[in-house]
Amino acid sequence: MEPTSPSYAQQLAAGDTSTVAAYVKSGQPWIWLTAAAISVAFIITLSLLVLTASRGLPHFWPADLVQARYVQPGAPVVPLLAEIRSQEEVTAARLLDAGLPVDPERDLYERILLKIGNRDVGGVDFRYVIADWLIDRSTPADAVVFERLEWGNFHGFLDAVEVDGNLIGGDEAWAAYQKAQRRVDALRAQIREIEKRRIGAINYEIERIRLQRRRLELDGKSPETHASEFAALDARRREQDQKYEALRAELNALNREIRRDAVRVRTVDGQVRSIPLALLVHGYRPNQMNVLAKTGHFLGKIWEFVSAEPREANTEGGIFPAIFGTVLMVIIMSIVVTPFGILAALYLREYARQGAMTRAIRIAVNNLAGVPSIVFGMFGLGFFVYFIGGGIDRMFYPEAAPAPVFGTPGILWASLTLALLTLPVVIVATEEGLTRIPRSLREASLALGATKAETLWRVVLPMASPAMMTGLILAIARAAGEVAPLMLVGVVKLAPTLPIDGNFPFIHFERKFMHLGFHIYDVGFQSPNVEAARPLVYATSFLLVLVVVLLNVSAVMIRNRLRERYKALDH
Repeated sequence: MEPTSPSYAQQLAAGDTSTVAAYVKSGQPWIWLTAAAISVAFIITLSLLVLTASRGLPHFWPADLVQARYVQPGAPVVPLLAEIRSQEEVTAARLLDAGLPVDPERDLYERILLKIGNRDVGGVDFRYVIADWLIDRSTPADAVVFERLEWGNFHGFLDAVEVDGNLIGGDEAWAAYQKAQRRVDALRAQIREIEKRRIGAINYEIERIRLQRRRLELDGKSPETHASEFAALDARRREQDQKYEALRAELNALNREIRRDAVRVRTVDGQVRSIPLALLVHGYRPNQMNVLAKTGHFLGKIWEFVSAEPREANTEGGIFPAIFGTVLMVIIMSIVVTPFGILAALYLREYARQGAMTRAIRIAVNNLAGVPSIVFGMFGLGFFVYFIGGGIDRMFYPEAAPAPVFGTPGILWASLTLALLTLPVVIVATEEGLTRIPRSLREASLALGATKAETLWRVVLPMASPAMMTGLILAIARAAGEVAPLMLVGVVKLAPTLPIDGNFPFIHFERKFMHLGFHIYDVGFQSPNVEAARPLVYATSFLLVLVVVLLNVSAVMIRNRLRERYKALDH
């Protein structure tokens, strides 16, 4: 039997220089290096998602309420009813620096962060305590958490429910509260529908009537010379006033009805508080909930987070306006940047003479991609908002002066600013795609009698469409996370009125909007309640990543479909 020759791996291990050189020239080391880099990037991205999810999502889980006594040496005993949010070990030296009477000979102490709620009673709703001094811990079954529209959560024990002047206590109190809360929720929905939609539409129409009257006055018309036009406006105004008075009467009746009932709650230190049900969002007994009930509560809070409006300085409620504003801004930006980027790439690659000027333009485009985003924000503020927007106001909306219409930051100017920011990415990606199209296909199309424009439209552009989508994907990924320029051209801390509603022209490009990236900055660095805001920062960050991934996946699916469609022609 003939001896077998050493394997490729054995030759490499033996240090055969010729084999090593051939292996390097084959390109396989670079393939493995690329695969390793991609794996590291994937692991980092996955770790980021896991970190944000693990820090943010537990905020929505209904934690048990722990009743205990806090016995700090040299201080009065404090009864507590709180959620345990986190636990950590701290050094005795750190606690001594904080003025706590701990044993300096001991190395470590366990510190617990408690959410005690009842901010209107104690002034704070979070507190750090030393685990050794938190004694007599229990989880009473009748402990209640009430989520309020103001002042955060209230922790206590339900004593009675006041329903239509009748006081219901004992074992029937909890069932009576749940029934009364459902009634209040229905009334709150009616009030919200009247205030935001019906009265909002009336106010919008009244403002239009005012501006139309002002327009007539600017045109030199007066009630004496053009009585019919002014009379028609006055009639419309009276009609809107009558509708408003009717809605106000209905709204007053609903407000009296919603303020009728209340709950009497006893705190852990024995104080009794009466809370109107109109101020409560939800109430639950976490210590009586099993895993299935807590899971249902968790999913409900997640839905509230993505579908409701924020409250309590953005530390409570949901972030739907920020999600809506982010997605709408990215869509408008994509609609604007795609045709301009493609046309610019077409001109540079297919029409412009390839010389020093064209090379200079390409260098300028590449350098534009490295300009800090805040510079684009300053340009957008000066050019789009003040110059173009101010010009539109002077030309089409003089009756609104001195209040600006388009001459103020809004979602349109924010989208155009980000379109400029991401334009170099689309141009470069499209040019690369056009370069990959074989020249023979262009010549074959021209030989068959097609014009150059027909060749570009029917042959070149369809085959380059996957590259265009790649540029758009990169543009979306960058635009969705930008914050600095948006602070100058349209984004605000709170904008409960969406840029899209039922009032003509339905899409209001001049309105300001909320953005997930700015919401993260505002909650993380501008919130007056740091401990309450911290998990929401992680949850919002996780959601922003999911929104970006969803937008990118949609674009990737379109790109892959186009790539499969034109694969045969490409080869």
